[in-house]
Amino acid sequence: MDPIALAAGTTLVGAMANDAWQGARSAMTALWRRVRPEQADAIDAELAETRAQILSARAAGELEIEQVLAADWQLRLQALVRTNPTVADELQNLLDTRLTPLLATDERSAVGSVGMKAKASGSGRVYQAGRDQHITER
Repeated sequence: MDPIALAAGTTLVGAMANDAWQGARSAMTALWRRVRPEQADAIDAELAETRAQILSARAAGELEIEQVLAADWQLRLQALVRTNPTVADELQNLLDTRLTPLLATDERSAVGSVGMKAKASGSGRVYQAGRDQHITER
């Protein structure tokens, strides 16, 4: 999955859980109006429904529901990027300038993406990890 879609979906859902959620909603609806105007009103309504689900889940202590909602928006954003690759740059800008600033300071550290590329030839090996890595072979 595109790292921008992953980060934007997670950030969107996180921002929707706080008092500044209208900023996240308006930013995302505006993106949809530019890219798929025929779906913008439906997306706006779905964002409101997602917020209600997030607040309900948090009140009940059901944090896994929030993760499912984030995954749902990640898939939607991935589909948007897949059908129109130029949206990735716009989505990154939206993430950096509008969505991430809406998060609480402690939630901002959870947002990010890692891009890695490697090429091995001959008998070469490549080991990559976004975090801890333990290699036990010799």
